[in-house]
Amino acid sequence: MEQLNRIELRGVVGNVRIQTFDESRMARIGLATNYAYKDRDGAAVIDTSWHNVIAWEGRNIQGLERIGKGTKLHVLGRIRYQNYTGVDGVDRVGTDIVASHVQIIDDREPMSYEM
Repeated sequence: MEQLNRIELRGVVGNVRIQTFDESRMARIGLATNYAYKDRDGAAVIDTSWHNVIAWEGRNIQGLERIGKGTKLHVLGRIRYQNYTGVDGVDRVGTDIVASHVQIIDDREPMSYEM
């Protein structure tokens, strides 16, 4: 059986922090995605989820400086879980999306919500 760890996200950037390590650059991006559905009464509901995306500049990821708050992104990558101990001493699990491809979506292309 072949194993697979792949995720595809399309959303809007809430925050971005670019760091430089030697000659490599990495961006930590907060990406919001929406899931739209109708509740029992037929009212539209939009459920927003936030994702922590890590993108290293390289072959498939260029122009990190063009990414800012409100930028629409299409991200391909994998899920990574990290165990850590919080400042309160409680063990926690963090979830990151390690990007292998990041594409800026043209603002003229509408992001649709199908119901």
